[in-house]
Amino acid sequence: MVNGTTQGAVPKVAVVVSLLKGKTVMLGRRRSSLGDSTFSFPGGHLEFGESFGECAAREVKEETGLDIEKIEVLKVTNNIFEDKGKLYHYVGIYVRAMLASPDQEPENVEPDMCDGWGWYEWDNLPKPLFRPLQNAVDSGFNPFHAL
Repeated sequence: MVNGTTQGAVPKVAVVVSLLKGKTVMLGRRRSSLGDSTFSFPGGHLEFGESFGECAAREVKEETGLDIEKIEVLKVTNNIFEDKGKLYHYVGIYVRAMLASPDQEPENVEPDMCDGWGWYEWDNLPKPLFRPLQNAVDSGFNPFHAL
C-alpha cells in the first residue's frame, strides 16, 4: 500500500484489554476522532520498552481507575481500516485480565475519550463495536474461551 498517504507510515501497536467480571466483559463508548460512538475495550498504545502486561495495567488504570491482575495474551490481530477518509494500521494485542479486587467499580477517568464503562454479557454486546473489535469477534475471538 505505497502511495502518497501511506509511504513511510508505520503500524501502531495497541494493547486491548478484555476485562472480565463473572460472565461479563467491560466496554465503553468511544469519544474520539477514531471510531467515535463505537464500543470498545479499554486499552491503548504500547509505549517503548513496555511489556504487554504493563501497558494493559497502565491503560486500564488511566481510563477506568481499576487495578487488574492475571493478564494473559489471547490474540494478535492485524487491522488495516479506513475511518472518516483516513487509513489506519494497528496491530492489536488482545489480553484478558481480572479485577485485582472484585469490589472495584470503574470510573470514567477520561470523559473526553469515553462516555463511560459498562459490563456486558458476551452474547449481548452493545452495538456498534469499534471496527478492530468487530473484526476480532467476527473471526471467532471470545475472551471467555480457555478459562
